[in-house]
Amino acid sequence: MRGTLDKIVLVASTFVVMLAAELASAQAVERIVAVEARRVQLAQAAQDQIDGIVEVTREKVDEYRALLKEIDGLVVYNTLLDRQIADQERELDNLSASIDQVSVIERQVLPLLTRMIEGLEGFVSLDVPFLAAERTDRVAGLRSLLERSDVTASEKFRVVMEAWQIENDYGRTIEAYADQLQINGTNREVDVLRVGRVVLAYQTPDGALSGVWDQANRQWVPLGSEHRNSIRQGLRIARNQVSADMLLLPVAPPEEG
Repeated sequence: MRGTLDKIVLVASTFVVMLAAELASAQAVERIVAVEARRVQLAQAAQDQIDGIVEVTREKVDEYRALLKEIDGLVVYNTLLDRQIADQERELDNLSASIDQVSVIERQVLPLLTRMIEGLEGFVSLDVPFLAAERTDRVAGLRSLLERSDVTASEKFRVVMEAWQIENDYGRTIEAYADQLQINGTNREVDVLRVGRVVLAYQTPDGALSGVWDQANRQWVPLGSEHRNSIRQGLRIARNQVSADMLLLPVAPPEEG
């Protein structure tokens, strides 16, 4: 009986020891699991921190690349601006030189314009006397324009050249206009026909009297009735009343050189 009891006590003691060992082992496992869980948390936190750093680094790199592109664009832009500024500086130098020459140019242009007006006046006075009042008034207007201080030299030059161009155009146009001429000592209303500077003829409205300008003798010469229809037809052509057609008009022979 004593032996059996000892065996029971031994088995119980062994069980208690085993149970204690298992409990200790379970606690160790729990501690290991806890430590591992903590390590995982720390690792995750570290990874999150690394991911954040990587993201920030990527943003900084993208920003740096964008800045580099912007800098490259600014370098190109500044280079173009430098070229433009250099070109503008050259232009300013040219303008400054031109401004310095304005007074010199005006001193040269005004005498030239004076001679051109005098030449035009002499030309009108010696030319075939068509539109005499209009052309004389134009020359007088040029003289008045030349004396005005509120008109630039360039504008004066333009107007004088325009007047010369008008005179030049008379040589290749046909025109009809009403005028008054002294015929046989009497002022008469007449229709004047000008064909360039080749023919200047007149005819009274009733067609009774006709004449032509004799440039060599500087006088009007009466024409016979045989020229009446030709002059009348020329007047109608000049007024665009009929289509252009051939005209048989008295033309003075060219003067000998």
